[in-house]
Amino acid sequence: MMRYIYILLAVLAVALSSCRNEDIVFIPEEVPTTQPEYTDVDGFYLLCEGNMGSNKATLDWFDARTGKYTRNIFPKANPYEVKEMGDVGNDLGIYGSKLYVVVNVSNKVLVLDKRTAKKLGQIDIPNCRFVKFYKGYAYITSYAGPVQIDPDYKQKGYVAKIDTATMKEVDRCIVGFQPDQLDIVNGKIYVANSGGYRKPNYENTLSVIDVATFKEERRIPIAINLGLCKADRHGVLWVVSRGDYYEVPSRLYAYDTRKDRIVKTFDVPVSSFWLDGDLLYVVSTQWSYITMSNEVTYAVIDVNKMDVLTRNFITDGTDKQIKIPYGIAVNPATKDIYVTDAKDYIHPGHLYCFGQDGKKKWDVRTGDIPGPDSYTHLRAHETDSYLLCRLLLEKKTWRLSQTISCKNKMEIIGG
Repeated sequence: MMRYIYILLAVLAVALSSCRNEDIVFIPEEVPTTQPEYTDVDGFYLLCEGNMGSNKATLDWFDARTGKYTRNIFPKANPYEVKEMGDVGNDLGIYGSKLYVVVNVSNKVLVLDKRTAKKLGQIDIPNCRFVKFYKGYAYITSYAGPVQIDPDYKQKGYVAKIDTATMKEVDRCIVGFQPDQLDIVNGKIYVANSGGYRKPNYENTLSVIDVATFKEERRIPIAINLGLCKADRHGVLWVVSRGDYYEVPSRLYAYDTRKDRIVKTFDVPVSSFWLDGDLLYVVSTQWSYITMSNEVTYAVIDVNKMDVLTRNFITDGTDKQIKIPYGIAVNPATKDIYVTDAKDYIHPGHLYCFGQDGKKKWDVRTGDIPGPDSYTHLRAHETDSYLLCRLLLEKKTWRLSQTISCKNKMEIIGG
């Protein structure tokens, strides 16, 4: 029987903190969490962003066959490499036998063996953000320019086309300002342009690239400050607008690629989402600079019926323990739901596992996000002190990615 490694790609990011005086060093550590699970899923990786400027992105591993969670596995797997993976881990993905780790501020994508985490190579891409695979190529978004908030930012971003066999860039396509997540539907690459560095002059479009020619065909207006986008099996692209963190709230848009229009807008803020069949799981921590507070959501949406089934799938009160929900994913075998907590963006995060009944099964401290500016990605939408986390799960890979945006950086992830 074929077994799968599902990569739970979680990027934890923590906002920069001016009062932090000491660096926390995360030593590889194995922790029992639960009973062994005998399914097709071998385990998952969790990518921890690390504070921007601290060079402390880390990679954790959960072994489903033993029920043990290991923090910071990269140094042991690569004893002859610099122990730090880099500055701000933003996204994670598996293709074939390789694990791709997008390290945003270090301007590189690490290519690792998916089973051993040993480094196989490195792809240099400036201000890289998200990765998507299709027919032998990895498509990676890049902000192209430096981390800098400027309403008149001139440098447009691009999508790099990488040959996964040679790990070399073979082409690139210019898109909008600060492109984030991307997905591929019927031969077209859809790219969410955020314009996060141009605050308050955000972007509001999806770029559409033809896979065959690798040329941008057009832009589709959706809403300001786009971040995440994921296609369901019906050809509908689920697109997240982060809003402006003041008067324009975060919203979720269902864009039907066949009808070429938005078919529904959901009054549901999104920090991270996960698609499992026809169910879209959503977590959100929506910050408002007007109220100076967060609105937290744990929603489930039926993408076929276009209905919100619940706004809180956690039923045992554990949600009261979670301070900043970052990322979410659903195990394809057990259907367990994983939620990450960024805490205060300064201390290590936390990972919670819930059953389909919404009750907690186990939890563990995540790969340490040392200090301030770490959770996965403080780079994405560059939004002052907001953490965005994503959990991605694909059929033969499990990945959780989180991202955070920080005012000095300019997040998570993802992912």
